[in-house]
Amino acid sequence: MTRARALPHDLDITPALAGELGELSALALRAKAHWGYPAEWLEEWRKQLTITVAELERQVIFVARHNGERLGFYGLELGGKVASLEYMWVDPPAMGQGVGRRLLEHAQHQAALRGCRTIELDADPNAEAFYLHLGAVRIGWTDAPVAGLPRRLPRLELRCG
Repeated sequence: MTRARALPHDLDITPALAGELGELSALALRAKAHWGYPAEWLEEWRKQLTITVAELERQVIFVARHNGERLGFYGLELGGKVASLEYMWVDPPAMGQGVGRRLLEHAQHQAALRGCRTIELDADPNAEAFYLHLGAVRIGWTDAPVAGLPRRLPRLELRCG
């Protein structure tokens, strides 16, 4: 699929709707698969990559669109002064176009509006450099074994703003 370059100022970021959760879940799976993970790992992660109505009710979920096309989304769980970025996915053809940056800035702003001072997240190792570039700091590691193999995810923290 060929896509026009979506500049950050051309994005509309709006709340997710229950009727689009299937398409958002498919986008998350495409984004995870982009990193070349084995099919059995992707299948093991399928449930985690499926966005549910319960998550929509529990989290703040926003979708980035360009000309009506979904380019990415995030889910933010709020809790006092610390929010948790549960996921952030950008459709592979839209990667490198500023979508992720805009989504992360939006999440930081939304968290700040709700009284949060920081956002914590477990980053996919392939995405850690992206988050660090945008001001995150590593605060630890989270064990996340897959297919019976040990795996650790960088635990990161971002300031809200």
